[in-house]
Amino acid sequence: MTRHEHLIEKLAREHRLTLAEYEALVSDPTEENTRLLREHAVRARREAYGNTVYIRGLIEIGNVCKNDCLYCGIRKSNRECIRYRLTDEEILSCCHEGYALGFRTFVLQGGETDADTDERIASLVSRIKAAYPDTAVTLSLGEKSIETYRVWREAGADRYLLRHETADAEHYARLHPSPLTLENRMRCLYELRALGYQVGCGFMVGSPDQTSATVAQDLKFIEEFKPDMCGIGPFIPSANTPFADRPAGTLEATCYLLSIIRLIHPNILLPATTALGTIHPYGREEGILSGANVVMPNLSPRATRKQYALYDNKISDGAEAAENKQALCDRMASIGYEVVTARGDVRR
Repeated sequence: MTRHEHLIEKLAREHRLTLAEYEALVSDPTEENTRLLREHAVRARREAYGNTVYIRGLIEIGNVCKNDCLYCGIRKSNRECIRYRLTDEEILSCCHEGYALGFRTFVLQGGETDADTDERIASLVSRIKAAYPDTAVTLSLGEKSIETYRVWREAGADRYLLRHETADAEHYARLHPSPLTLENRMRCLYELRALGYQVGCGFMVGSPDQTSATVAQDLKFIEEFKPDMCGIGPFIPSANTPFADRPAGTLEATCYLLSIIRLIHPNILLPATTALGTIHPYGREEGILSGANVVMPNLSPRATRKQYALYDNKISDGAEAAENKQALCDRMASIGYEVVTARGDVRR
């Protein structure tokens, strides 16, 4: 038995650990622990979802942002960022193309801006749902008031993605300038849950000043909050940010944590992110083989994909491009998985 095999078996059986136990497991990513976690995670994912991988169409609606997060390539202070905002008709055109390709979930993601008014986003959601009533609409537009979230929910939005980034308040302050706070981020997540959204949280693996203790807090929060979705990916530095020279997170650490999160919540929707595919040619496949079950190829207009540069060298073509869906299907099939075009709601 490996040093922490008993923790892995406990997690697979009980779906929870103490904070100290999470820290011990995170601190010891040995080859044997990685193998055991992956085996348990794949088994748990197969019991919940079989060999299916859900596909989402990602539409990056704009890179204008009023925030100045220290790690982000579209932060307000980045003067080199070429800004854009898609028109309503451009967004609806992306949905039209995506629906024809088989997508049944559209993810509208963008920088945080007051230009995305309650009325504009509500109108977009309503028009998408009217045109494609069998689809789900996911929003990822940052921190808003409960009133704004309610308007969008009533317009038909089904899901909301808002990474918590870190469950440690001191660490959060090192990644974000004032007035952004962990307290407000958590308020948003709990209000979204109360309004009936399917809610996604998540964090960057290997972010600056992250420790095993902070990751343990992330895992404990995920355990207790019980998100429907959880997006984790490696930290990748971005030019023209304060963290441009920091080392990137790793494929191995990210996959290790994907397996742990799958065991915490066996039914969770867990993406193999674009960042994983960016740091390794087969990163997306490795994520699926570690317990993930969602991929999100890019449906944005080809002309703007490179401009939504949250980090350096972000991939946006090949199997990452929605129009090359068959290439993605083939890559998933090569490791024994089937891409399906259903809405892909979380299974209770």
